[in-house]
Amino acid sequence: MAVAPQPDSAAPPPPLAARAARISVSATSTVLAEADRLRAAGRDLVDFGVGEPDFSTPEHIREAGLEALRAGFTRYTPTPGLAELRAAVAAAHARDFGSNYPPADALVTVGGKQALFNAVSVLVDHGDEVILPAPYWVSFLDQIRYAGGVPVVVPAREERGFTLDLADIERALTPRTKLILLNSPANPSGALLPPAFFAGVLDLCRRRGLWLLSDECYAKFVYDDQPYSVGAEPAARDRVVLAGSLSKTYVMTGWRIGYALGPAPVIAAMLKVQSHSTSNATSFAQKAAIAALTGTQAPLAAMLAEFRRRRDLIVQGLRAIPGVRCVLPRGAFYAYPNVADLLGRPGGPQTTLEFSARLLQDQGVVTVPGEAFGTAAHLRFSYAVPEPAIREGLRRLAAFSALLK
Repeated sequence: MAVAPQPDSAAPPPPLAARAARISVSATSTVLAEADRLRAAGRDLVDFGVGEPDFSTPEHIREAGLEALRAGFTRYTPTPGLAELRAAVAAAHARDFGSNYPPADALVTVGGKQALFNAVSVLVDHGDEVILPAPYWVSFLDQIRYAGGVPVVVPAREERGFTLDLADIERALTPRTKLILLNSPANPSGALLPPAFFAGVLDLCRRRGLWLLSDECYAKFVYDDQPYSVGAEPAARDRVVLAGSLSKTYVMTGWRIGYALGPAPVIAAMLKVQSHSTSNATSFAQKAAIAALTGTQAPLAAMLAEFRRRRDLIVQGLRAIPGVRCVLPRGAFYAYPNVADLLGRPGGPQTTLEFSARLLQDQGVVTVPGEAFGTAAHLRFSYAVPEPAIREGLRRLAAFSALLK
């Protein structure tokens, strides 16, 4: 008769999958967790860390979601999204950017992040190289690595507003390059890549047999130029995948609605991935998304006017602090100041990670260190906070910086 093994003789569990070790916890999440801990302990914080508008979801969007709930619209929907919503996505993109996508080439996702994850999953194989400009949004790097890809980081030039030349991209290409990933306006820098640059990259992709993935999360957050999408270029339809989101544009961060537009074979492959992960996006949130895309766009215009005013305020304030330099962001709602002159002093922070941590502990100011975005001399400030908070945060930053002499 077999004897059951004793507990102390049990074999250890097998190791976690190797892919889990290729990625890290989002640095922004880590910062926000520490801020939450201090806030719960009673600290008065000025929070420049949150990457979401501080407005409310417009009333007509909320009402559409509530009406769907009242009507009992709480069951599964088709995995690619409601037909009416896919049509609204295609129509709104045509209205806003001049593109010409059929609804069948639209996929509704659980936020823009899932659109990006699905796209990387089907476009990047093990060993494939992905061109990624830095500074980059934190999830880009880890999504590429999770898929088994190799990020090839191309530094964007701060003296040119964190933009690139086409030659910067071309020099980074190798026979293993599969995809170029661009984000404009960019998180964290607020950089805006010009249409001529996108057209050049698209031509490069066609000549070299590459994919282009364009993150358009902040595409409507443009202050001094016209909104643009590479998806409107005539040659884009068979080469470009667009990842979009309603989260920022319509203040729907918690509703979790995003979308992808792209070539039919790519969308079909992304649908397969989604069918085995989340299935459909939340049913009643899709009804709210239809109202967002087809209803009045006036709340967005009002929000953009306020963000432009805040942008000018925070950049002026940052530039007034000795040791701080700041490029004027042309889009999104982030400032990305350079604090290199305040690093490395005796007894002071040596890295922006240390700078951010000490600024939080000493002054109660929440920022995100540049290491999270692939640069070593910057901090990200979200100006999606009210004007009094911006002024108070600048005052605290100036007081902290004055001690670093």
